[in-house]
Amino acid sequence: MNARTQARFDARARVLKALAHPTRLFLVERLARGEECVCCLTDLVGAEMSTVWKHLAILRSVGIVADAKRGNQVYYRLRCPCVVDFFGCVEGVLKARAAEEAAIVR
Repeated sequence: MNARTQARFDARARVLKALAHPTRLFLVERLARGEECVCCLTDLVGAEMSTVWKHLAILRSVGIVADAKRGNQVYYRLRCPCVVDFFGCVEGVLKARAAEEAAIVR
């Protein structure tokens, strides 16, 4: 693998690692519905605000979300809504695996 190819796969891995947490998956799915302020996201997640900020910072660092400050509030939105399409693929994998496991116990 050459350096350019390695860099491309490294970048992909960083995006996938950023998504690899249940809270971050929830945040992405929620932001697919539209922009939300951090205070609302914190209430929805049910965690400390500092924890939600850390999750959002990870998502922002790889370009999944963007933020905008308005007054005292910070709002987040998806930069690339297509990331939600990946969830359909994940669900397909889970369903295929469940079907295979169900076939084993029959």
